[in-house]
Amino acid sequence: MAKIDLTVYPDRLERTIQRVRERNIIIPTFAQMRNPELIPDKIKEQLKGIGLWDLDPRNLFRITWHNEPKAKGGLFGGLNYIEFPESLTGTPARIVALVGKWFPTGAHKVGAAFGCLVPRLVTGQFDPTQQKAVWPSTGNYCRGGAYDSALLACDSIAILPEEMSKERFEWLASIAGETIKTPGSESNVKEIFDKCWELRNSGEDLMIFNQFDEFGNYLWHYDITGHAMEELVNQLAGPKDSYWGMVSATGSAGTIASGDYMKQKFPGSTVTASEAVQCPTLLENGFGAHRIEGIGDKHVPWIHHASNTDFIVGIDDNAVVNLARLFNEPEGRTHLVNSGVPAELVENLDLLGFSSISNVLSAIKVAKYNELTENDIVVTMLTDSMELYNSRLSEMREEMGEYSEKSAAVDDNRWLKGIATDYLEDLTYMGQKRIHNLKYFTWVEQQGKTYQEIQDQWYNREYWTELQAEIPAIDEKIEEFNAKVGLL
Repeated sequence: MAKIDLTVYPDRLERTIQRVRERNIIIPTFAQMRNPELIPDKIKEQLKGIGLWDLDPRNLFRITWHNEPKAKGGLFGGLNYIEFPESLTGTPARIVALVGKWFPTGAHKVGAAFGCLVPRLVTGQFDPTQQKAVWPSTGNYCRGGAYDSALLACDSIAILPEEMSKERFEWLASIAGETIKTPGSESNVKEIFDKCWELRNSGEDLMIFNQFDEFGNYLWHYDITGHAMEELVNQLAGPKDSYWGMVSATGSAGTIASGDYMKQKFPGSTVTASEAVQCPTLLENGFGAHRIEGIGDKHVPWIHHASNTDFIVGIDDNAVVNLARLFNEPEGRTHLVNSGVPAELVENLDLLGFSSISNVLSAIKVAKYNELTENDIVVTMLTDSMELYNSRLSEMREEMGEYSEKSAAVDDNRWLKGIATDYLEDLTYMGQKRIHNLKYFTWVEQQGKTYQEIQDQWYNREYWTELQAEIPAIDEKIEEFNAKVGLL
């Protein structure tokens, strides 16, 4: 049974086609996001005059890892990535990261939102002329959804915790139709789900695009991020190098799906899931709250392929907030350069937002645990940049005082060079099953999933490969839709 419903609703589809035609929207295919060389020259020519973060429908074609790193007029080229040297990481392993800033909205989550929305849009299941789009999120996903909704001129509701950075709320105020602040921090996902049930029962005509159980999220990262990672490894690997594995915060379990693709291309490679020590859901079936914004926890997402997860790493949120200062305060950058970190790299450390710093720390930790060498490549991703956290720097200055050379030396040695291999689990079969079984309490007991499907996710070996095989059918529907719209 298909996990992406492509049933067509003709009446709704006709209204949607009319709206999309009026809004001058053309939908990119997964193939075009994977390989922008397939994008028509007509669209590339139009993009030359459009800013990367402009609310312009052609920017849908910039939902790719191959954008030129330019604020305006950029087209497509190689991958945007950073390789972190041993002088920064303290480990000889080759830790490399894809850069998420150069997406529309400044974060790669716009891709996850696209993956959830488009199958329902091109089949007429979602009617932007009559329905509201609801985007439950712990940060950047609802920004991507609100962006897509604004392009469609449809009402949208962005849901995110009230303790997220003010930059997110300021941006949403100008884009989303409505923003709902739920209690707590990024750890309070259940409160987001509760708000979704409240909206479902309100009688309003709306559709909820829940990234935590939407397989469109999984597929976008499996296909688009997975191919980008494969390309990056092939580009960087020398004759003695080998790809060891990928590392990602679990979050909504979208990004980590790229590890499924990489395991198929590089058998024997690994997937590492990370989370905050202050909320050790996977490590200890635990709970709590933390400051690594946007990674979400206290549950296991429905779309997390737990049997493909090899390691769990816990990161102290104190490390993340202090390294944000080290990487961005002038005294911190001076210290790093004086310590031997290349100045060119230091100048680009603002490409790491909070969850990006956590991802890099997770890669360092698992590299140390496995005693990786200069011939082992570990891939992670920088999901967003410090542009979304500058207010946090101001808050830390008020709370902790001005940053000094001494502070920089302490943070570097304690939180970066001194990072240990505690709070790490090398998963056995039963460890993986323990994580999978946690899904039951959220998804079967609370959210209406079936007992049979949670069993299928674990015991049916074709469950995930059948899902992955649905991408060509989605592209076929997109092409049919574009043909009916008639703008190409």
